[in-house]
Amino acid sequence: MFIGHFAVGFAAKRVIPRVSLAVLFFAVLFADILWPVLVLLGVESVRIEPGATAYTPLTFLSYPWSHSLVMLVVWGLVLGAAYRGIFGGRRTFAVLAALVVSHWVLDWMTHAPDMPLYPGGPKYGLVLWNSIGGTMAVELLLYAVGVWLYAATTRARDGVGRWAFLALATTLGLIYLANSFAPEPPPSVTVIAVVAIAASVLFPAWAWWVDRQREFRTQNSEVRAD
Repeated sequence: MFIGHFAVGFAAKRVIPRVSLAVLFFAVLFADILWPVLVLLGVESVRIEPGATAYTPLTFLSYPWSHSLVMLVVWGLVLGAAYRGIFGGRRTFAVLAALVVSHWVLDWMTHAPDMPLYPGGPKYGLVLWNSIGGTMAVELLLYAVGVWLYAATTRARDGVGRWAFLALATTLGLIYLANSFAPEPPPSVTVIAVVAIAASVLFPAWAWWVDRQREFRTQNSEVRAD
């Protein structure tokens, strides 16, 4: 799952409009932000194995600390509590925690049975990745709904807010399509991890910039992101 996670982040703006889109992206991507760091440190592991599934050539050997359900619940509670401690709000705490956990649910839909319930526990996965068409249909539908909800929930303050948002949404879509039809597997696990770390910096930063130039739509007032 790739743009499906971003879709959830976009959609969450409707529920907690005062929270920056950057924070929402950070929450839904938390597992994939932590994972490449742990891979480079040798704590978690992945193998490039063309044919592992129809959609991706990756076999996820071990990622209990970044991707198990129990640990994502823990990370979600930590992130939600940290944000609440700075800005307050029980709803924000609950939604941010749920966004972190949503990563497991979406990955469970697409992955092979490699999604652990807890470190050392049983692993599950519905293997939607065995169908390229099915995977793309689900993700693109989720993405379209998420982007639409964000666009319907906010409005541009200026040209930057309009065009930077369109550029972000389009870039994510194009990257997804390029990855879906990539003719060759990635060259190495290190390259995968480095690109993932770069993306975890780029896209939340881009989202912060976009969101600062947009306002929440209300009948009587406008609410800017935190």
